[in-house]
Amino acid sequence: MTVPHRRPRVDWGKYVTWAVLAWLFTPIVAMVAFSFNDITGRHNVRWEGVTLKWYGQAFAYPDLNAALLNTALVGGLTMLIAGTVGSLLGLALGRHRFHGQRATTLVMVAAVCAPEVVVGAALLSLFLTVNVATGLVTTVLAHVMFTVSFVAITVRARALTLDPRLEEAARDLGAGPWATLRLVTLPMLSPAIMAGGLLALALSVDDFIITTFVSGEMTTFPLWIWGATRLGIPPQVNVMGTLIFAVGGLLALTNALLARSRRAGRGL
Repeated sequence: MTVPHRRPRVDWGKYVTWAVLAWLFTPIVAMVAFSFNDITGRHNVRWEGVTLKWYGQAFAYPDLNAALLNTALVGGLTMLIAGTVGSLLGLALGRHRFHGQRATTLVMVAAVCAPEVVVGAALLSLFLTVNVATGLVTTVLAHVMFTVSFVAITVRARALTLDPRLEEAARDLGAGPWATLRLVTLPMLSPAIMAGGLLALALSVDDFIITTFVSGEMTTFPLWIWGATRLGIPPQVNVMGTLIFAVGGLLALTNALLARSRRAGRGL
């Protein structure tokens, strides 16, 4: 009796995953490649050769340098403030029960799902109503407002999986509430806190729509690129974009390696 031959199953999920990754990374690869393009004008849209001179002239435009500095300042403050507030909020939502918890979760989800045009217009109306001049402060406040929910959701997911017996053991051994938080809870939450902070930083650096509404006369890196498209984007933009991507990738890799070393230290 012959056994019928079965065709091997095709793992379409693997191919779809690789196709999506290729689609997402194609613009990044193009940006990195055109940062080495040997062009003669401002229009960096046609490949003309390979050169490293643009990296030596990366800071040739003072207004672009100022925009990049503003982006770094806003992103750093957003990561610090949203990371702190969002981590505490996520811990509270994941470990405690209190009045208004469902309403807080609903507001967080609404902030994540709301269109950026609506959020930006609403924030601009608020700042104009209370007579607050738009600029650096309003931009940081706006970025903290729409990124704190991402941090809180990330930390909350981690807090729900924590073993409460570890904190109980620390208290049984004489640790007070603050010592337990510092020595037990925060180290267990640190991967989620770092991931949420990096997510807030990435969203802040990337934001264009909300920043357009609340930045006033201050220019960030995305706003400068938008304004430069009318005259032609210089290759320095691709150079800085490549450097930003490299720094972000390095931070993400460092976070992953630290999390892996912590798991190895716990024997997981």
